[in-house]
Amino acid sequence: MPIPTEPIGSIPRPSQLLIAMKDLASGRISTAQFQATEDQALRDTISRFEATGSPVITDGEQTKSSFATYPLYGLTNLAPDGVVIPFADGHTRQLPRLASGPFRYGIHASSFLISARRYTKRPLKQAVISASALSLLYPQSGIPQYSRDAFLNDLVAEAERDIRECLEQGARCVQIDFTEGRLALKLDPSPGLLNSFVDLNNRALARFSAADRMRIGVHTCPGGDHDSTHSADVDYVTLLPALFRLDVGRFYIQLASERDRVKVLRAAAKLLKSGQILFIGVTDPINAKVESSEEVRDRVLEAAEIIPVQSLGTTDDCGFSPFADDTSTSRDTAFAKIRSRVEGTQLAAAKLGV
Repeated sequence: MPIPTEPIGSIPRPSQLLIAMKDLASGRISTAQFQATEDQALRDTISRFEATGSPVITDGEQTKSSFATYPLYGLTNLAPDGVVIPFADGHTRQLPRLASGPFRYGIHASSFLISARRYTKRPLKQAVISASALSLLYPQSGIPQYSRDAFLNDLVAEAERDIRECLEQGARCVQIDFTEGRLALKLDPSPGLLNSFVDLNNRALARFSAADRMRIGVHTCPGGDHDSTHSADVDYVTLLPALFRLDVGRFYIQLASERDRVKVLRAAAKLLKSGQILFIGVTDPINAKVESSEEVRDRVLEAAEIIPVQSLGTTDDCGFSPFADDTSTSRDTAFAKIRSRVEGTQLAAAKLGV
């Protein structure tokens, strides 16, 4: 496709998988039974993803508990009382707290890529969580005999490994989820916290070659969970200068749900460097309405008036179910939106003659 189009990541899990998650936790089914249900969900998701015509697909994050906490699976040095993230509708998500060192990932994202490759020959994209998001695990009170600097050194090494193994396993591209970027400005408008997040992520990115970094991207949105957000009230334009300091070749930005898309596009156009690609969100996962392909086409054409077409791509604003228990969007709706994104991008490309 002359204008590239890619998903962000997650697809709502089928009800059978959600039931199996609860049954495994309560001991009603074995690990083997649970894995069989996971495998069935993965095969169905990939099949339906391929049917949308999407030139690049993901595993739908079917076997992740959430986009942010997958590296914590199986760790025994965590406590449950970590940072609380409030959403606009009043619900919250809480991260665990690192109780002792050292910090190591319990699972790396390449394992999801390997599993998905069994069921498709389509190019696969892999999402990974940012080092900055996981930095929130370290308590402000510190950890005896494990300094914050030691933790950050371990974290950067693990974040590098998470990305590198995906590239080595043949991922078309690797997307760093950075939804805490806009939230950082809500917590600290200074913007000291945001800049520290960017600097930390760049520490990991500096370990890659320039060619590798062109295959690495970053995704930003104001959060998307149970049809609510955590930082949509923060002026998007205040985030962009720091966002574009991240040393990557691809930027995936939420845009379809933004009130003033042109304002955001104009700001991004001034920051985008030669060779980088800006993937704009053209579907809104937390809006139940399925966009028509014509609506998507028009959003792409709007962007093409501001962003050079050779630097333009399309995506979804966010994953459709970043947390496994978020069932606010149906699988049918998610795949219908993806199909509209693909078809609308094709219509825009034909209109632009590319």
